[in-house]
Amino acid sequence: MSAWKVSAVVLAVVLMTGLAMADMSEETKVKKVKGKKVCTRGWECTTWSKYCCNETISDFFQTYQFENLFAKRNLPEAHAAYFWDYQSFITASSLFQHLGFCTTGGKLMGMKELAAFLGHVGSKTSCGYGVATGGPFAWGLCYKREMSPSQSYCDDSYKYTYPCAPGAEYYGRGAIPIYWNYNYGAAGEALKEDLLNHPEFIEQNATLAFTAAIWRWMTPLKKGQPSAHQAFVGDWKPTKNDTLSKRVPGFGATMNLLYGDGVCGKGDVDDMNNIMSHYLYYLDLLGVGREEAGPSETLTCAEQVPFNPSNPGSSSS
Repeated sequence: MSAWKVSAVVLAVVLMTGLAMADMSEETKVKKVKGKKVCTRGWECTTWSKYCCNETISDFFQTYQFENLFAKRNLPEAHAAYFWDYQSFITASSLFQHLGFCTTGGKLMGMKELAAFLGHVGSKTSCGYGVATGGPFAWGLCYKREMSPSQSYCDDSYKYTYPCAPGAEYYGRGAIPIYWNYNYGAAGEALKEDLLNHPEFIEQNATLAFTAAIWRWMTPLKKGQPSAHQAFVGDWKPTKNDTLSKRVPGFGATMNLLYGDGVCGKGDVDDMNNIMSHYLYYLDLLGVGREEAGPSETLTCAEQVPFNPSNPGSSSS
């Protein structure tokens, strides 16, 4: 089996994207299902959905903007030069836009969610530092894998559900890095990729790497919890316990859901501020403006009780 294998679904989208991009057709088709308006809209939004009635990502996010956000990713100093690209991202996103990924609400919400998602991506793949050329936030997508793993991230307590494959190492890989055998196993099941036996696929195909990251963004970690997407766009209604735990919809909740007490509930810590700063920086670069990020109680997770108490690999990173 080729290590460069792409799932049938992703491959179909790549081929379809290539054909559609030739004429850039974005015709919106509309019908009603059970009295509700649904649409399809070109190659990015081919499944009938209420979200496809809205603008798609390529309407407000072009190649030059991707280049601005990740300006240093192809320099010789970058560890994943010429791996990440706009087309891989937009192809991966087309698998989720009919589910509301950056198509929920109007253009402003779409751009804010884009900045939020890519803010996580940029902060988790950055090799920037305080005096780096272009500033510390210009170096997103510098990495595609953890460079010096401290362990193989194999948890034997999952040997009956997600057993570690001989020789496989489950260190961090991807746009929102995946760690641990059970996280690779769960992602592989959802994406129809054998990531449990071949975790290296994530660092070998940028479309698959972006797809895995968007899937994580769109998928609740546990039953009864929102996805990061739902928490950000306001499709989540906090319970009384959430309110008592100071968990509210917004960017802060996305950090809580993705990283738990790795960054949240610890006050004003650098790890949290780094992710948040990437989001604000990207809002500015996209022309939205960081003033749209909202008040501090929704922007940060400094005082939020973690959704999921710490255990090895409970989050993506």
